[in-house]
Amino acid sequence: MADRPHKPKLAVWKFASCDGCQLSLLDCEDEILAIAGAVEIAMFLEATRTELDGPYDVSLVEGSITTPADAERIQEIRRQSKTLITIGACATSGGIQALRNFKDVKDFVSIVYARPDYIDTLATSTPIADHVPVDFELRGCPIDKGQLLELLAAFLVGRKPAISHHSVCVTCKQRGNVCVMVAKGTPCLGPVTHDGCGAICPSVDRGCYGCFGPMESPNVDGLRAELQKLGMDQQAINRVYGTFNVNAEPFRRESQRSS
Repeated sequence: MADRPHKPKLAVWKFASCDGCQLSLLDCEDEILAIAGAVEIAMFLEATRTELDGPYDVSLVEGSITTPADAERIQEIRRQSKTLITIGACATSGGIQALRNFKDVKDFVSIVYARPDYIDTLATSTPIADHVPVDFELRGCPIDKGQLLELLAAFLVGRKPAISHHSVCVTCKQRGNVCVMVAKGTPCLGPVTHDGCGAICPSVDRGCYGCFGPMESPNVDGLRAELQKLGMDQQAINRVYGTFNVNAEPFRRESQRSS
């Protein structure tokens, strides 16, 4: 009897996050059946009780590192993974929970928990790449399922994924959207934000919120001048950058700017 063809082992891991990026994989619906048929799902606790030992051909990692235990666990996952891909703003930049990085986390712990002495946490929330080498980063809050499918398909056939690196503004032009900043005076982070969402917010006359983090070489100084022309003071500009990707340069720098 002929041996069955080897299927790549896929593992999905969770750290500090809301599970939204894992749910994006489940939201693939019909497509996930094809994925499940092409790979062996060795670990994906959001979807199955199956837990197979490594090594793994590819690991998808959601969430940021916020505890000493997780800092150790990601090292072992990296050792067991031939390819490690981070998915989502938490894993690629530290997530919205990285707002803790600019305060004393002990103050938060003392307010939130009845027994702070039981809590073992790090002072910061950091991306996976701060701890181990990462082979590819898929951005977003949450990630785009189309990009995720493209990434997995590229992995299965051994080619480079066709993931764009331009700004949301380029996508708006491709879709024929009227610029909300120019036409309506609406503040928008599209000029400095990585493409991936399909320009959802500008397509419904809302400014981009920067869910996919900074694009390559963003002109944040130029955008700051334009936002100020629209009536935003420095505090308001700090606030719009201090969200999903607050720990990603240059969003971190803009969120902490004093003038």
